[in-house]
Amino acid sequence: MMTNNEITDLGMLDQPQVSTVLFHPRPEPAGYAAITGTNVTIPVAHAVSLGARFHLKAPTAANVLFFHGNGEIVADYDALAPLYNRLGINFLCVDYRGYGRSSGTPSATALLRDARTAFDFTRKWLAEQRFHGPLVVMGRSLGSAAALEIAATRIDQVAGLIIESGFASAVHLLALFGVDADSIGYHDETGFRHLRKIGKFEKPTLIIHAQRDHLIALSQGQALYEASGAEEKALVVIPDADHNDIFQRGLSQYMQAIKALVQKVS
Repeated sequence: MMTNNEITDLGMLDQPQVSTVLFHPRPEPAGYAAITGTNVTIPVAHAVSLGARFHLKAPTAANVLFFHGNGEIVADYDALAPLYNRLGINFLCVDYRGYGRSSGTPSATALLRDARTAFDFTRKWLAEQRFHGPLVVMGRSLGSAAALEIAATRIDQVAGLIIESGFASAVHLLALFGVDADSIGYHDETGFRHLRKIGKFEKPTLIIHAQRDHLIALSQGQALYEASGAEEKALVVIPDADHNDIFQRGLSQYMQAIKALVQKVS
């Protein structure tokens, strides 16, 4: 686990001018009713809670705790969740502050803190419901920060790790959004530290990335793969796919890779 002298410093990313480019929250549509899934509320701070939707298959099934991209919400994954269920996986999707049915305002610091809280809550919730399958953490795009934070701080409780369209360095991501990392005092060595975090995680790990990702270049996924401390690790590149059409262009390959990772930990 990470020690006290390794606490992440993301205060400079919590400035409004930075948060507004990192996060794009939107509510769940009024009157929206999910066809499947169980709505769950996760308390994370005083008067602040996260909305989650747990798509459950079976008590003995593996569990994938999923953190989505910065412009998505839990409801966007209602159509994809049954694909996980068909593979015998419980798909547990969590929103960030200000997203979907969640309260509060998103920030980089809250993202990591809430990820740990959400993980702890989910483990307890599953146990109370007598669901005892292994727990895999997965993050897409910005959600890779939440997943890697959990993998680094809850090593003993995480059975496997999946990173899809994840970033190795936030410096490049900030530059894409027009934010100069040096000007705000951000450094990867004391910030997200994704390469260090993934290097500490030695259990089965899967990296999925689009070949032509224009937002988070394939080289970022390759860097995460190279830095991974896992003996059993895989890098799956979806041919000709971009950041936001990775599902459409490579869904079969995408889901088969997840199935293979889950089988390793089950």
